[in-house]
Amino acid sequence: MNQAKFMEVGDLFYMLPLIVIAVGALCVVLFDSFVSQKAKSGIATVASLFGILTALTAVFLAKEIGDESRYLLHNMLIADRLAYAIIALCAGVVAIVALLAKVEQEIHRWVQGETYSLLLFAGAGLAVIAMSADLVSLFIGIETMSLAVYALVASRRHHKKSMEASMKYFIAGAFASGILVFGIALLYGATGETSFAHINVVLDRGIDQMSAEMLSIAVVGTLLCVAAFAFKIAAVPFHMWTPDAYEGAPSSVTAFMASAVKVGAVVGMIRLFTWALGGDVMPWGYMGWADPMAIMAALTMTIANIAALRQTNIKRMLAYSSISHAGLLLLGVISEGLGAPSALGNVVFYLFAYSIMTLGVFAVVIHVSSDGKERNLISDFAGLGKANPGMALAMTLLLLSLAGIPPTGGFLAKFGVLMSGVEVYDQQLLWLVIVGAINSAISIYYYLKVVMTMYFKPAEQDLAFPARPVLVNLVIICTVAVLLMGVLPGVFKIL
Repeated sequence: MNQAKFMEVGDLFYMLPLIVIAVGALCVVLFDSFVSQKAKSGIATVASLFGILTALTAVFLAKEIGDESRYLLHNMLIADRLAYAIIALCAGVVAIVALLAKVEQEIHRWVQGETYSLLLFAGAGLAVIAMSADLVSLFIGIETMSLAVYALVASRRHHKKSMEASMKYFIAGAFASGILVFGIALLYGATGETSFAHINVVLDRGIDQMSAEMLSIAVVGTLLCVAAFAFKIAAVPFHMWTPDAYEGAPSSVTAFMASAVKVGAVVGMIRLFTWALGGDVMPWGYMGWADPMAIMAALTMTIANIAALRQTNIKRMLAYSSISHAGLLLLGVISEGLGAPSALGNVVFYLFAYSIMTLGVFAVVIHVSSDGKERNLISDFAGLGKANPGMALAMTLLLLSLAGIPPTGGFLAKFGVLMSGVEVYDQQLLWLVIVGAINSAISIYYYLKVVMTMYFKPAEQDLAFPARPVLVNLVIICTVAVLLMGVLPGVFKIL
């Protein structure tokens, strides 16, 4: 009788982070709709508080559940430390981006109150992805997050580049969603299951007995899911929308896309490919996903780094940087799917470090902006080292961390993921580890190009900025966190 129930009362307790952020999104919608124009200045603070509350709730439940796990909603969702760690990260990103958006809107004198509710709705979608234990819940989470982000990219309604970026992102995202639905349908058709755990059991028990037709259907469904997530994570050859979307979106939204959205895509891949299709089921060989994903990872790192070398716009450079990092994260996902013991913990550490670095860098980009004009060219940062030494130093440390220079969190994050590849049985990923190490060295050049511009090129314009304590404090927090992750990594080891 209990098994027939879709929801137990106890499920609500373990779903608290999801409930908090969803209720927060609805509250912000009402706040924006009914309060006076003057009172709307506090809407960003309300959204940020809900993000912080969600993160604290997730941290509490992570300690409460420990190393155990609990299935919710008739096996649609799962509560475990991975889910709560990712929810805490994404909710923290929502809180920070809400504050960044407020400052950016004040700088450029455009106000969009719905930005903050969309951020929370996207956060709710990310929470569903993090807790997904079923193909259906995974798809619902991805679409909830994606629809909110499409609207966020177009939040500057009268900005031509923003509209163009949103349209490109929407078309690419809709195409990816169609591919994902098709892949999900084929996996269900081959196995008769949508639960990740049940799919794994069916394939593990019956892969030698399955008919050629059913096996082919499972293989095609798996490869379609690989392609769909490649769109979401912006992996080559499905990355072409990324530079235009990053450049056209408001910088605060770009920061959210580069951090939280990428986190959600990676966690979705971990849930699907390492739970349902990992281990001894379908990773390698003519029917596996690891071979094409490994090739994709190598191409992603190489092509993105080469493209980043030629960029003069810092947001486009950071877009290709984000694509390059996606390649390393793919290495971590493959390593986890093939049973590397430290892979999951290293990927989660990487996601935390990368999100913090990205938020800090975009906070500096917003700080350098001026009224009515975004200073997005790398040359616009010329003279920053003299005009604002503290901000330039923070930007330098954050960029060095993105490049993987010790003793920063970025170095340990990259090193950990590369070592996870080495741990794979029979060193099958050693060639990809070497490609990753070489590409990490290449990336140093374009990050240092920004540093050289800040310190060794004279300013071409006035770099006297008004006091923006919110941005300054966020940059300080991100920089200190990145340094602590490099010096005391054990404190930040989540899994």
